Amino acid sequence: MHRRSLLAAPLAALLAGGCAADDDPELRLMVPNAPGSGYDITARTIATTMDVAAVRHGVEVFNLPGSGGMVGLRRLVYEQGNGALMMLMGLGLVGAQHTTPISVTLDAVTPIARLIEEPEVVVVTSDSPLRSLDDLVRAWRAGPEGLAVGGGSSPGGPDHLAAMLMAKAAGVAPTTVRYAQHDGGGVLLAAVLSKRVAFAVSSLGETASQIASGQLRVLATTGRDRAEGVDAPTLRAAGLDVVFANWRGLVAPPGLDAAHLADLGTVVARLRDSATWQQAIAGHRWTDSWLAGDGFGAFLREQDTRVTQILGELGLDT
Repeated sequence: MHRRSLLAAPLAALLAGGCAADDDPELRLMVPNAPGSGYDITARTIATTMDVAAVRHGVEVFNLPGSGGMVGLRRLVYEQGNGALMMLMGLGLVGAQHTTPISVTLDAVTPIARLIEEPEVVVVTSDSPLRSLDDLVRAWRAGPEGLAVGGGSSPGGPDHLAAMLMAKAAGVAPTTVRYAQHDGGGVLLAAVLSKRVAFAVSSLGETASQIASGQLRVLATTGRDRAEGVDAPTLRAAGLDVVFANWRGLVAPPGLDAAHLADLGTVVARLRDSATWQQAIAGHRWTDSWLAGDGFGAFLREQDTRVTQILGELGLDT
């Protein structure tokens, strides 16, 4: 299995401790968007952690991108009863249900657990004339049609919602915002670095390497508190009354029998309880937001209602 260097850093020191085991039950982990995305980073970190912590060896991660994650969701629903498959998902997939004409929804899946959350970041290239959030707001108000904002999620997803909430708080009509959608963080990074967008809103994990190398500069973060290790204010501290966080978790196909459901629940709980996973969370600057089973299912329904409400308030409902 191909492991990207972007993901390996927080776990590199531990990889030597992993060992193969041929008698582990098969487990595949689907990523419903492209390599380099936040979903992809999280899924490959999960697979590495499961191996190193001897939770489950040989977990296969594969990408099935398209339509903001909805192609992957359709595949998951098609795999009814398959207890050897889970899919990494998050707020982006909740939003994609509202904007993509594919006739499946998260109501059909089996919720396993919410794992982590992280703030979004507002980034520009190191040589951008936008030196601060104040610069961005002034330019946005003066001509929103000329200031493209890039995101790695479809409309209704976290990058899109965070950008639109920022626009509203800045006095820019969300319907006038020039939002450039990209299928995951890897594609978005290329657009930012080649200056096809003026700025981007993305998760901290997807941009951490470029921020650390100085290729990208952070104007603000979207969380309630300053992000550890990031030299930038929160949106609220910089003058925009917005607090926003992204999250990710795991779901499985519908129609699982009790034995398969119990096995997946146990595997993911052991992942979360492992010291290796807690080290990975710290390395990626994620926050543990564990919520399993029925509680996660209720959370998914609440998030769907929230996305519907926000899109309506912003005048962006479809």
